[in-house]
Amino acid sequence: MDKNQSIVNVDAEKVTTDLANSTISNTANDLKENADVPTFPMPRTLPLRPPPDYARLRKENPISKAKIWDGSVVWLVTRHHDVSKVLTDPHFSKVRTHPGFPETGPGGKAAAHTGKPTFVDMDPPEHTRHRGMVEQDFTKKKAEEMRPKIQQIVDKILDEMLTKAQPVDLLASFALPVPTLVIYHMLGVPYEDHEFLDTCNAIRTNGSATSAESARASKDLMDYLARLVDKKTQNPTNDIISRLAIEQVQTGKLTHDELVAMSFLLLVAGNATTANMIALGTLTLLQHPDQLAELRRDPSLIKNAVEEILRYVTGSQFATRRLALEDVEIGGQIIKKGEGVWALNASANEDEDVFSNATRFDIRRQPNPHLAFGDGIHVCIAQDLARVEIQIAIETLIRRLPNLQLAVPADELQYVTIPKRDFGVAALPVKW
Repeated sequence: MDKNQSIVNVDAEKVTTDLANSTISNTANDLKENADVPTFPMPRTLPLRPPPDYARLRKENPISKAKIWDGSVVWLVTRHHDVSKVLTDPHFSKVRTHPGFPETGPGGKAAAHTGKPTFVDMDPPEHTRHRGMVEQDFTKKKAEEMRPKIQQIVDKILDEMLTKAQPVDLLASFALPVPTLVIYHMLGVPYEDHEFLDTCNAIRTNGSATSAESARASKDLMDYLARLVDKKTQNPTNDIISRLAIEQVQTGKLTHDELVAMSFLLLVAGNATTANMIALGTLTLLQHPDQLAELRRDPSLIKNAVEEILRYVTGSQFATRRLALEDVEIGGQIIKKGEGVWALNASANEDEDVFSNATRFDIRRQPNPHLAFGDGIHVCIAQDLARVEIQIAIETLIRRLPNLQLAVPADELQYVTIPKRDFGVAALPVKW
């Protein structure tokens, strides 16, 4: 077995089955005691709107139980203040190997028990140490300094898109390449390797791929990154992987395998979310022509508009999961040690006690304390980079394409709503 097989276990199907069977057995009593609790995730009635059950829960039962895919029971936290409390309280853990940690599906549970953890799945002090190694690369100042490079990338991708026959899938031809090429640049990934990497990433995130196919694609990515880490250790350049290899691996603060896992996280973690927000943000503006017209009249509103897009759509809605390390009181409810919690940031972002006219899309909304990126020590490390990418992408798109419009009726769009993935469109056909 090579060293990277300790990071990605290709026998994921067996692990998935064993874990699922164990979980089902362990939760039999829970099923009897909680026979009447609702099932999570809850259905949407409108594609871009959160499930209407969230509004009901905020009013009637803001901290309540629900059953998830494996029959286990978790707490749903729906109000803004309570969601923020869960995400900032150190008595809630992000470590996914804790028994009872809520997972989005059998694949996620298998990955949690077979993969090499990165800082997103650690608690302090490990989390603090590992995240601290890359925080300097994702500061707000760094993101602002990246604006000229990001603008260059956006213009290049849009130039290429404009040469294609219409209609064009905006997600595949524009929204996804933008964050992908930005992070390639930051990590030092050669552009000529993008087709191989894009193929691997597409397979591992494809809902129709088997677990074995996804595991193989993940292993191929890991093998590639292991070779890249070796190359940059020998011949460092001006990029994140080279810096980590010199400052952290060569000094013994980080192992080779840990750097490979961290590189994997940085390579793939935010791409889909940011791409979805570019696509969904564009769609939301097209469906609110008055707001789009206002933004075109006053492009200085772009930063405010993106904050409202992040609140209104909330692309990453299933990442804010925790497990109680001890009994904790949240909103008058005792959550016991070992119980799982789903802090629903999409619900918090429509909390009527925090946002006036919460269901209205308003690009001039102020203040806008949304929780789209989470909160606390696990708030998205690349949130400022994502903001700049979305701002530049959407501003450039609507400026250069004044006649941009959907190429199909809105009700024919297909959405990705399976809970193990970020919310988004499967494709966004447009013309201009």
